[in-house]
Order: sequence, then C-alpha cells, then structure tokens
Amino acid sequence: MSPKGYVDDLKATVRYALETTRAIAVCPFHSDVTIRVGDDAAESHSFERAKRIVKSDGTNWDTKALNEEIGRQLSEAADGECPRCALH
Repeated sequence: MSPKGYVDDLKATVRYALETTRAIAVCPFHSDVTIRVGDDAAESHSFERAKRIVKSDGTNWDTKALNEEIGRQLSEAADGECPRCALH
C-alpha cells in the first residue's frame, strides 16, 4: 500500500504508518480484524512515519491529531492475536 491517495485522510494515513512499521497486522483469516503486535518501537516509528507524510496541500498532519488517531486505532485493535481465531 502506498501513501499516495491516502495523504489527505488522517485515518488512512495512520493505518498506512501502523501497517508498514508492523505495529499492527490484519488477521489472514479475518480481514476485518486488526491485531496490535505489541512492539513499542514499531508504534513509535509509526508516529514518526505518519508525521513525515505530506498532505496534497504541502502541509503535514498536526501532531496532536496524529497521536489521538494512532491511540484510537491501537486501542481498537485486538491484543496479540485474533479473538475469532482464538475461539477455535
């Protein structure tokens, strides 16, 4: 996934940064389940990556907005394993 086309969407920009730094992963069996890997370094790196993505108007994302969106997406992700796979 490339950041092109997603640069003006905060949610998509953060998801791109989290996925490409391997801070989160999508369950290979349940594409609607996001898993938080639990790698603090990857999570920190995702913030650094996201804040360097330039929007189409030439500006960068506000750091507070990035922090809030990263926190929201990480809090919504399952911790360590897919809960649907764990039931089997």
